[in-house]
Amino acid sequence: MSLTVVTGGAVITGRLAPEAVWRQRVSDVLTDSARLGEFSTVFDAPAKKDGPPTHLHFHVARILQGTVGIPETGGMYRVAIADVSAWTVGDFSYFDH
Repeated sequence: MSLTVVTGGAVITGRLAPEAVWRQRVSDVLTDSARLGEFSTVFDAPAKKDGPPTHLHFHVARILQGTVGIPETGGMYRVAIADVSAWTVGDFSYFDH
C-alpha cells in the first residue's frame, strides 16, 4: 500500500512494509557496506509484538523536496505514528509538463 505522510515538516511518500521485512532489508543493506556492516545486527532483532504498532515502515520511499523526491530511487524510512501530522493514501509524484 502506498502512503504519503507529513512528519516534522517533511513529506514522505512511498510503500508501507511490514516491520520484519523493513528490518531485514535495512540489515541486508548495512551488511553490504564496508563501513557500516557492524551495525546490521541491530536490525536483526525481532520486532516487538506486544501492543499496537508505533511506527510506519516505508520501503522505496522518497522525501519530497520541491519538484524532486530524495533519493530518486527510493529509500527506507521509519516514522513514528505519533509524529505524523497529516496523511493520505497514495504515492505522490511530480510531472513537469
